[in-house]
Amino acid sequence: MQSLKSLKDYRKPEGPVVLAIMDGVGIGTHPEGDMVQRASTPHLDWLKANVPSTQLKAHGTAVGMPSDDDMGNSEVGHNAIGCGRVYAQGARLVAEAIASRRLFEGEVWKELIDACLQKQSTLHFIGLLSDGNVHTHIDHLLAMLREAKEAGVKRARVHTLLDGRDVPPTSALVYVERLEKVLAELNSDGDVDYAIASGGGRLHITMDRYEADWPMVERGWNVHVRGIGPEFSSAHEAIKAHRAARPGVIDQDLPAFVIVRDGKPVGPIMDGDSVILFNFRGDRAMELTRAFTQEDFDKFDRAPRPDVLFAGMMQYDGDLGIPEKFLVQPPAIDRTMGEYLAATGLHQFAISETQKFGHVTYFFNGNRTEKFSKELEDYKEIRSDLVPFEQRPWMKAGEITDEVIKAIESGKYQFIRLNYPNGDMVGHTGNLLAVEISVEAVDLGVGRLMEAIRKAKGILVVSADHGNADDMVEWDKKADAPAKDAETGALKLKTAHSLNPVPCHIFDPSQGERTIRIAPHEDLGISSLAATCITLMGYEPPEGYTPSIVDVTGS
Repeated sequence: MQSLKSLKDYRKPEGPVVLAIMDGVGIGTHPEGDMVQRASTPHLDWLKANVPSTQLKAHGTAVGMPSDDDMGNSEVGHNAIGCGRVYAQGARLVAEAIASRRLFEGEVWKELIDACLQKQSTLHFIGLLSDGNVHTHIDHLLAMLREAKEAGVKRARVHTLLDGRDVPPTSALVYVERLEKVLAELNSDGDVDYAIASGGGRLHITMDRYEADWPMVERGWNVHVRGIGPEFSSAHEAIKAHRAARPGVIDQDLPAFVIVRDGKPVGPIMDGDSVILFNFRGDRAMELTRAFTQEDFDKFDRAPRPDVLFAGMMQYDGDLGIPEKFLVQPPAIDRTMGEYLAATGLHQFAISETQKFGHVTYFFNGNRTEKFSKELEDYKEIRSDLVPFEQRPWMKAGEITDEVIKAIESGKYQFIRLNYPNGDMVGHTGNLLAVEISVEAVDLGVGRLMEAIRKAKGILVVSADHGNADDMVEWDKKADAPAKDAETGALKLKTAHSLNPVPCHIFDPSQGERTIRIAPHEDLGISSLAATCITLMGYEPPEGYTPSIVDVTGS
């Protein structure tokens, strides 16, 4: 890896360049659901009015998704920001592998199928039942079920994780009914037995990340693997019963369920079975994968771990080789910003709370767990509170800001990156008041960073990875008005990410020493943030990077 070349005729800042990523804070288009606009944000308002500012694309093809109808997300967003380019991401790679039949012609798929045929065992699918295209797409699951029958697999079970986060908050039955219809078609000739075996809300079971809540994974293990949990005759019955017992609950928080037939669970995972975790995104797939594959696992009692053939949709961690078997090759992201900075001998600091710590480290570094340089890179995780986000909408914004200010004042670092998770994590709850407060907490943090940057004579770049808090109400396109519930007249809340652009503000309190202007490029995306930060630090962006947002002069 070559070091970066210094810019000519540019005076580098005395202090660090700080990149503040306001997760889920976009630029809204409809005031009815725009909690960013509704919140009191004096510091962001001042930046917009007084410093070089622009907006960036953060969804669709600008971040490697299949089409511009696909929302961005924190994982592909941080990949794009960190590597300075756009790579085809999991959603596109899996769809292409299925369409070309490359997935089904691969060695791992054939090994899974052959094991079921030889042992007359069950093929299990575990994953998010959704078309959000963030962790999974239901089309991928349905294609694999159809292919499994064509290959002669007689028995298959689906363990459904309910979304309500990347799709409308109470849409679970839409996906369950679609799945059940396909299962009925596959079963219609009486030759196979394909069924839903278990499920529950994605934030109640299974889909924890960054080891924030292992009991969540254990609850999933109990229903998926052991067949232990509240029993129902169908997923449809389970969802309706859980909603009746907990009025107002959204799908991501629905309790677990186990489907029974003749008084027995239909799909415990047994010795000799094959298991596919069909989530393609790594962060919320890693822990269940470890539970299936690690010999020295000590996070909970697996009681016992069944001897199965396990595969992920993709490899979730290339450095650690987890899992060993996977169906689709993940993007090979190289030449990241962090790697170039390390090769140039520059000190870096990365920080967030648990919910987004892996985003400013693993995803930012191109899906790499290890540091590029232990001597030059410092990472700090602030442990997230294990409470519903709407009850603590400020989350750890204050603590993150405290640590960043210490890092700025230390004079040690040339580049600092941080993530405020509030707009995203609280935005997914659908609680409008909490979302408004969450944005205000971020604004308060940004204001404190501005003061620290002013004292250190550094430069602050404020942007986001995607929108969410800016688009909290469903929009009726036909009526060109907020969508309302036909019975209650209440606004239909939206918990998914938006398709809106995100802001980018460049705060340089030493503008007299150099000139920073927004460059005359059009339609830039968040992948331009890497070249922008490298430029502001006084170096030429690497070849092939998306152009910088700014032009700089001054010495």
